[in-house]
Amino acid sequence: MSGPKPYYITTPIYYVNDAPHIGHAYTTLACDVLARFKRLDGYDVKFLTGTDEHGQKVEKSAAAAGVDPKAFTDRVSQNFRDLAEFMNFSHDDFIRTTEERHKHACQGLWKRLMDKGEIYLGSYAGWYAVRDEAFYDEGELSKGPDGTKVAPSGAPVEWVEEPSYFFKLSAWGDRLLAFYDANPDFIAPASRRNEVTSFIKGGLRDLSVSRTTFKWGVPVPGDDEHIMYVWLDALTNYITALGFPETEAGEYATYWPADLHMVGKDIVRFHAIYWPAFLMAAGLAPPKRIYAHGWWTNEGQKISKSLGNVIAPHDLVNQYGLDPVRYFLLREVPFGNDGDFSHTAMVNRMNGELANDLGNLAQRVLSMVAKNCDGAVPEPGDFTSEDRELIVWISGLREGLRAHMDGQTFHLYLEAVWQAIRAANVYVDAQAPWKLAKEDTARMGTVLYVLAETIRQIAIVLWPFMPGSMDRMLDQLAVSPDHRKIKYLDDWLVSGTALPKPEGVFPRHVEEEG
Repeated sequence: MSGPKPYYITTPIYYVNDAPHIGHAYTTLACDVLARFKRLDGYDVKFLTGTDEHGQKVEKSAAAAGVDPKAFTDRVSQNFRDLAEFMNFSHDDFIRTTEERHKHACQGLWKRLMDKGEIYLGSYAGWYAVRDEAFYDEGELSKGPDGTKVAPSGAPVEWVEEPSYFFKLSAWGDRLLAFYDANPDFIAPASRRNEVTSFIKGGLRDLSVSRTTFKWGVPVPGDDEHIMYVWLDALTNYITALGFPETEAGEYATYWPADLHMVGKDIVRFHAIYWPAFLMAAGLAPPKRIYAHGWWTNEGQKISKSLGNVIAPHDLVNQYGLDPVRYFLLREVPFGNDGDFSHTAMVNRMNGELANDLGNLAQRVLSMVAKNCDGAVPEPGDFTSEDRELIVWISGLREGLRAHMDGQTFHLYLEAVWQAIRAANVYVDAQAPWKLAKEDTARMGTVLYVLAETIRQIAIVLWPFMPGSMDRMLDQLAVSPDHRKIKYLDDWLVSGTALPKPEGVFPRHVEEEG
């Protein structure tokens, strides 16, 4: 008998030269919601996140802080662990590239590539951006304000000449394009796919995959004068966590290839070009999908430390609450696009959708049940066409929601649920159970049953986004914790089940004066 279908999802591993910000929280949140949904839907999920701790930039940052690189990375990596706990992320593993298991995996991949003739020793001369940990061609550079050359990211570049090992990336252009054609969903959204294919059609050059001018990294096996290029090191984390170089059994055999690598749009090239080329060259399967999302601005301005407008996740959560922030970030902007954070938009979503649409619906329905049905799930009578219409709508959501999760269209998932919530509010106003309490208690019981069941199903499908709040809502419906899964959506509430005293889940946000 086969077990649950495996599902492997990863965040990028975050570079430890600075404190985590809203962009880090956003990427991991998207993965967390997807991982929670897949578990809810019966999958065997492995959800990986972690920190990227090698490279020249880290070595320089540590020196500037007056500490050795290991002490520096220990401290900054812990900040990312703390953020994950604070945001209620449900990852199964947190990887650090300074771990011994990662060194073992990186060297294992290198040996495979060497054995297959995909790496050769040469010398490198070219422009390198320490901040990006990336090499750039002359044609990609522009002049900065002071006349110096800068990368497309705005990072300063420096001329580097040193011995280097090279990966034969130039041989992989046509094979990568053929792979994309055979796997049209490999890169998403479509704008990123177009960007990547255009870059490849411009011609790929062999890639320098080692450095000799610094030491903070994984030594090249058999030649410890060289340190592995940080991207070959970093990308390997996705298979390190599965026990690579062991591939015949264990987690690698279960979970690889990854179902989804979630990344920011700035690193799509590394993930969609370098990574599948490394893997295929080593005789390994590439991942199934790369999704590159957009960036956030703050009240219309680009977020930067120099402007002093960096959005700290802790500050947002302390001001608005955890689940409202989780909800807002995936509700406000079509996922994949750039988005602008504004406090006005945040408060409008909280008050209009969470407090009014959903919170008020649940509170008034459960309060009427407590007052008029002896605090227990009411007994329904025969359903009218209006009752059936609402129930069928709610029960019919799940296939569309699955498709939205698989396409990473989180905003469309939430909009579909909110259409159902709005329909439930129209229904309760039309049926007016507060009037039925005086005129037709049997009909009142049916209406309240339909509404309570609607709230149950809505709470289950919203749980991946707002797990704490939806658990509180399901507690008030006396739904046992082991029945809060997709497969239990058809197990309707049992009449006569005692319910606890209802409590509001989403209070309105009131701006402080002064």
